Amino acid sequence: MHSYGVRDVEKLLRLPRSTIRALIAAGFVAPARGSRNAWQFSFQDLIVLRTAQALAAANIPQRRIVRALKDLRARLPEEMPLSGLSIGAIADEVVVREGGARWAAGSGQYLLAFENDPDAGSLRVIEPAPARAAAREGADDGSLERRDSAAALAAYDAAIAADPSRVDARINKGRLLHELGRYEEAVRTYLDALEAGIRDALLHYNLGVLLDDLDRKPQARKAYEAALSLDPQMADAHYNLALLCEELDQPREAIRHMAQYRRLLARG
Repeated sequence: MHSYGVRDVEKLLRLPRSTIRALIAAGFVAPARGSRNAWQFSFQDLIVLRTAQALAAANIPQRRIVRALKDLRARLPEEMPLSGLSIGAIADEVVVREGGARWAAGSGQYLLAFENDPDAGSLRVIEPAPARAAAREGADDGSLERRDSAAALAAYDAAIAADPSRVDARINKGRLLHELGRYEEAVRTYLDALEAGIRDALLHYNLGVLLDDLDRKPQARKAYEAALSLDPQMADAHYNLALLCEELDQPREAIRHMAQYRRLLARG
């Protein structure tokens, strides 16, 4: 199962390191220790950290937060797309929204959806490309990125120079630059890949997430649509596009993409 370092948590959840330490100290999460005694967070830890932060900001009593998070952790599957889940509070109940369904974190009971229910926002990740002979190039399955991001970027550049068709190296370089906050370089990396004639759904999807983060909404929409033209079964792209269409005041398109997202989730 994939684990996340402190830097990953800071980037994915937009949480400062001081807040992460405070939530650990409060007992919300108990991350494992990796190499050099560094914290390693699980998927469930990310959900719990995001939830704890949002609920504490909503003035939910800490005792109730701790109990709800404990129940929520027990009910979360090992793997699921972060973009498919949002968590918030209705009155003093911790509520999870997964696709079109809402359920109470404490009891697991499904709830009726009411118009104007609060939504704490989705958690989104930019996905790594599956590595192809990456170890030979020195850019392995993520361990080099965690040890030395500059070396990882150099390895991706070397792989691309040796074989410009290496879509996995281009995607992972763009993703790493995005995580490092080097946004324009990340955009250029993805655009260079497209200009080189590479057509890949994940490349377009990650570009969409990046442009969305940069508030370039119309461009982000085109990127998500390009991803779906190559892979109509990409559930996360439908979900992100549904949210984006809502922001762009295009409710019919938002409903259509959310419906497709739910159908894909139902197929499992």
